[in-house]
Amino acid sequence: MDFGLIIIGDEILSGKREDKHFTKVVALLAERGLQLAWARYVGDDRRLITQALRDAFASGAAVLSCGGIGATPDDHTRQCAAAALGVPLALHPEARELITQRMQEIAAEQGLPYEPERDDNRHRLDMGCFPQGARIIPNPYNKIAGFSCDGQAGGAVHFVPGFPVMAWPMIAWVLDTQYAALHGRHVQGERSVVVYGAMEATLTPLMEDIEARCAGIRVFSLPSVDHPVHGRHIELGVKGDPDQLEAAYRVLLDGLAAHGARLGPEVVR
Repeated sequence: MDFGLIIIGDEILSGKREDKHFTKVVALLAERGLQLAWARYVGDDRRLITQALRDAFASGAAVLSCGGIGATPDDHTRQCAAAALGVPLALHPEARELITQRMQEIAAEQGLPYEPERDDNRHRLDMGCFPQGARIIPNPYNKIAGFSCDGQAGGAVHFVPGFPVMAWPMIAWVLDTQYAALHGRHVQGERSVVVYGAMEATLTPLMEDIEARCAGIRVFSLPSVDHPVHGRHIELGVKGDPDQLEAAYRVLLDGLAAHGARLGPEVVR
């Protein structure tokens, strides 16, 4: 199963806020021996969000969606998820209970009576309106739940807030409760070496030969023209199945030697 990430919000695309989710999600997956297959950024546009979610639901992937699940006019994700699935929004009973508990706690902290019919309290319940059939994701920060919806091809999309302090523990919960059986499935190693004075075009046949000969291995090439230490160079390496990695790396080094390549430091990740 692939893992995907959707990050929603005009503030990211405009540069008002710097995205922190991508790096953290990569780390959360890596801690569990998993790997991100793709990521997508979408602004606060209902048409674009709905299309992105249709694609996600049809992908068969486990997709994490960050942002836009509040109840202000610029939050569209809940409505777009329902539209993408072709189902109505409905107030989730457990989400309603959790939101009610939170409102009661806030009233108690302020020394005020809890008034469920007050306009702002009624409005807060909108945050528990999810696509019909959704499952909740608990929010340990303030009890305002996220939600998960199954896709058409065996995957699911998991919706969490845009706030990192809420989103990250909620994503960890999803990975540990919904995908524990997959932990360790994407573990891979990586070996590379700095190559001076070579052109990628001349090394392409070697790279293609390694991938053809070594199952479970992919070759990567990271050229640089102005590195402060190594200057113009290529970091050339192999990544993939740890059991196949050393043999593939030896083929790479032998091939570079045959090319008369000048090598620099080796890198192990």
